[in-house]
Amino acid sequence: MHKYSMQNVNCPHCGHTINITLDASAGSQNFYDDCSICCNPIHLTMEVDELHKTINLFVDADDEQIF
Repeated sequence: MHKYSMQNVNCPHCGHTINITLDASAGSQNFYDDCSICCNPIHLTMEVDELHKTINLFVDADDEQIF
């Protein structure tokens, strides 16, 4: 499996498309990236599946509250 890949994601705040680099060499990760247009933080959850050689990426605004 390739350890680096490029992915386009839409900002959950303003909808702008940004290009991010995913580094799967450290396995599954949670991280933040700022939108280059609205400057709000974007929460990214990357799940690496070595068995199926896939990367699942989940994007959210990280401002949803769980009750």
